[in-house]
Amino acid sequence: MPTRHDIRNVAIVAHVDHGKTTIVDAMLKQAGAFAAHQLDSVDDRVMDSNDLEREKGITILAKNTAVKYHPKDGGAPITINIIDTPGHADFGGEVERGLSMVDAVVLLVDASEGPLPQTRFVLRKALQQRKPVILCINKTDRPDSRIDEVVNETYDLFLDLDADEDQIEFPIVYACGRDGIASLTKPEDGTVPADSENLEPFFSTILAHVPAPTFEEDAPLQAHVTNLDADNFLGRIALLRVEQGELRKGQTVAWIKRDGTVSNVRITELMMTEALTRKPAEVAGPGDICAVAGIPDIMIGETLADPENPVALPLITVDEPAISMTIGTNTSPLVGRGGTGKGADAKSAVKDRKVTARQVKDRLDRELIGNVSLRVLDTERPDAWEVQGRGELALAILVEQMRREGFEMTIGKPQVVTKEVDGKTHEPVERLTVDVPEEHMGAVTQLMGTRKGRMDNMSNHGSGWVRMEFVVPSRGLIGFRTEFLTNTRGTGIAHSIHEGHEPWFGELKTRNNGSLVADRAGAVTAFAMTNLQERGVLFTDPGTEVYEGMIVGENSRADDMDVNITKEKKLTNMRSSSADSFEAIVPPRKLSLEQSLEFCRDDECVEVTPEAVRIRKVVLDQKERGRTASRAKR
Repeated sequence: MPTRHDIRNVAIVAHVDHGKTTIVDAMLKQAGAFAAHQLDSVDDRVMDSNDLEREKGITILAKNTAVKYHPKDGGAPITINIIDTPGHADFGGEVERGLSMVDAVVLLVDASEGPLPQTRFVLRKALQQRKPVILCINKTDRPDSRIDEVVNETYDLFLDLDADEDQIEFPIVYACGRDGIASLTKPEDGTVPADSENLEPFFSTILAHVPAPTFEEDAPLQAHVTNLDADNFLGRIALLRVEQGELRKGQTVAWIKRDGTVSNVRITELMMTEALTRKPAEVAGPGDICAVAGIPDIMIGETLADPENPVALPLITVDEPAISMTIGTNTSPLVGRGGTGKGADAKSAVKDRKVTARQVKDRLDRELIGNVSLRVLDTERPDAWEVQGRGELALAILVEQMRREGFEMTIGKPQVVTKEVDGKTHEPVERLTVDVPEEHMGAVTQLMGTRKGRMDNMSNHGSGWVRMEFVVPSRGLIGFRTEFLTNTRGTGIAHSIHEGHEPWFGELKTRNNGSLVADRAGAVTAFAMTNLQERGVLFTDPGTEVYEGMIVGENSRADDMDVNITKEKKLTNMRSSSADSFEAIVPPRKLSLEQSLEFCRDDECVEVTPEAVRIRKVVLDQKERGRTASRAKR
């Protein structure tokens, strides 16, 4: 079978924060992607181009780049297409799409932390698709690195995932991605590889072990759409891999849609990636990853084929969603009134506010185009929709993106997506890996006990840290991280991954404290806060606008308490506003969007606007809530 030796397609997969994007940076710089005068001005983690990715320090979207590698023996340059994939299982749809474009994977593992849950997740996906694996042990210069143990743990992981003999015979590269150095010889623990000055051994390993694309002579065109992008001038852009035949600019091709219908379309623009830019091209051959424009409604997983002989490629399949939340229009009294709630002051800030049901629904439909792991279902209410995704983080990222675009929404408490198996309800479970100092081991075990977690494994590396593995229902991890960080004094590290479905675990009570609920509208006063802070932890600053039913703090007891947080100090001739204010106000606890979603109970929801995140009761009226509670007791 003919082979294209001038191209290699490889994906870099790893657990979150093990250094994928950093090593891609070094590959781009050493392959000459930037001119000498640009090197100092290039940002770190240049592939994380999204604002949220740079803020959170994680990769959310799979992105491709291409480097021209010039072999040291003086042969013709070889194009290496690199797909940088997310390390978080919540963005698993991105990983599955990335793997469909490549012929092999580089598995990156931290020299100290070793294989973690997301390492297992991304490796399982690669082995299922029969991709060859190159193991790269990164961050060998960490003072706590333990290279031999990590290599052995990786072999154990391959055996756990039922890898066959061919897959387990993988090459190993040792690297320090931050310094741009790689070697095939194992360095001492805690040191940078000494027998190399660059990534040359890494490049040569990729050329030797990543299969070159093969194709059939004179085969009709087949190209698979794996990702979508948009351009202000060209409209929707489809990123695709050409499997067979050739794709040319101006060519008429058959577009095979998801439902099996076929229509002829013309390729108005064809582009190939070089480093971080797309450059116009005339032709793309088998194995090439290219971008085409001119098809406005094309979707991920569809095929472009030869008009005379259209043969569809298999659709991209992704795992089932595990978590759902309700997203609806903002129904609070402060809708469309800016961060302060004062209408006149905020008018200039709310010109582009998006508050209608049609706008929210259109935005959710647009998200479905590029996000294959998301689902949007109708609910009983016309202004609310159930959005299902892989995990809490994926859904929180969607809400954060919408919020930055000017949307106002009401978000319900995250729920798990159950399914019926043999007439019994099954719920999703997660495998949670926890690294904690030994003194916090009891607190974490107790915390997992209340959340119905069962311990599967425990290991002590002798460094004062313990690694524990639990199987726990996904419900038990909603709101877990905040409590976990409190109990471990901020030192614990926890990562989880979807492990399948098990029979319903029964009732879970994860939040012991009730809420402090505002009983009237108005502005928060320092006087009222001083009197209320002994009742619990407050969430609002003085001067914040509140409304009846808004949650202003966490009660120190189990039940909810309605409070007047707008109470003013009565001034007389004898008492001035500055007198008697000797007590200091305890600084309020500021909750992020993720923490607010974790804090919610079943009768609470989160109001999200571009300026503020507020927690509120679903039923705002105090008397109505009382009647509902008494009916529930009866």
